[in-house]
Amino acid sequence: MLNEIVANTRKLVSKNKELYPVKLLESSIYFDSGAVSLVQYLRRKDKSGIIAEFKRKSPSKGMINQYADVVNTTIGYMQAGSSALSILTEKDYFMGRSEDLTLARNANYCPILRKDFIIDEYQVIETKSIGADAILLIAACLEKDELKNLLRLSNSLGLEVLIEIHDSAELAKLPDSGFIIGINNRDLTTMEVNIETSLNMANLLSREFVWVSESGLDNVKIVKRLKEAGYEGFLMGELFMKTPDPAATLKEFVNNLTEG
Repeated sequence: MLNEIVANTRKLVSKNKELYPVKLLESSIYFDSGAVSLVQYLRRKDKSGIIAEFKRKSPSKGMINQYADVVNTTIGYMQAGSSALSILTEKDYFMGRSEDLTLARNANYCPILRKDFIIDEYQVIETKSIGADAILLIAACLEKDELKNLLRLSNSLGLEVLIEIHDSAELAKLPDSGFIIGINNRDLTTMEVNIETSLNMANLLSREFVWVSESGLDNVKIVKRLKEAGYEGFLMGELFMKTPDPAATLKEFVNNLTEG
């Protein structure tokens, strides 16, 4: 599935380069604006550490919430106590849109992570142009040098970077500094989820970095265990998006998380 998505992304990037040249992207009102720090918000004591995700669909779960409103949902997420937002912008497999992120940007003053399959420098420039503060780079999609170059470009544009890995073998791809480490509990080849992935990887990660656990975080006890293990960020979406009122579901989760 990952290879299929990446191949599809390459075709889309090639098309977008013709439709929306880099010079056009650089003329965006967001391009020279400062970014809001994801690291700082994840470490705020008055926040939950949750990066609340807006996601309509996924390859593993199918349709999740087709008609959710991005503005109402993201404003509700922030009022409910999330630390940041994640917006899916991949359109063919996740039913996302770049416009979703821009709408969320205009409605919120908080860090916004663009979650997509980033494989080309063009997409980094595009990410800045639509109003994101941070960008996801998936190690499984990139060679070590590609990862390093995309990180460097992202940082030069003021974007913070969440580099996602899945196992100990991918640790060798990581650059020396300048990013947040994300551990995805979902195996992208089998699509199976195992929370122990984050717990086991915690023994191998440097405390110099902020750690984010991703996928399968569906109850308070799991998040509390991950906090104790050293994780400061928790990327969560499906648990909230599959309900009629995602923000209300998040608020209840945050309340239970902070009890005791």
